[in-house]
Amino acid sequence: MKKSEIPQDKSLLEGFTREVDYAVDESGKYTSVLSSGWEVKTSALDLAWDDIKLRVKEAEEKVRSGQASPVLFFMELRLMDPGILAAYTGYWQWQVKRHMKANVFNKLSDKKLQKYADLFEIKLEELKNPFAK
Repeated sequence: MKKSEIPQDKSLLEGFTREVDYAVDESGKYTSVLSSGWEVKTSALDLAWDDIKLRVKEAEEKVRSGQASPVLFFMELRLMDPGILAAYTGYWQWQVKRHMKANVFNKLSDKKLQKYADLFEIKLEELKNPFAK
């Protein structure tokens, strides 16, 4: 691809980041060129963000209905998984999964909950009552 043909399509990441592509310059040598993105990649990125938004919404609904604990909601919101939570909190993955159950979460000590609050960079009260205004 020629340097002048590198796509510069707009994306959600415009203004935040650019990617490096390689193209042939006027003298026929490969050179790096910054690109703001291209349509195919933007479409894929948009689909991924739509999926993330859906997962966060579903997690919120489960927490509001009492089917899950706020740990699930904040995990989805921060784009984490049980393995990441386990690695950063020091809990086993099976413990993290148990803590995602509302009835188990409600029995956890403030000391245990504080590990999650610290990881999610929120206050303990926000972890306990994530949708309180």
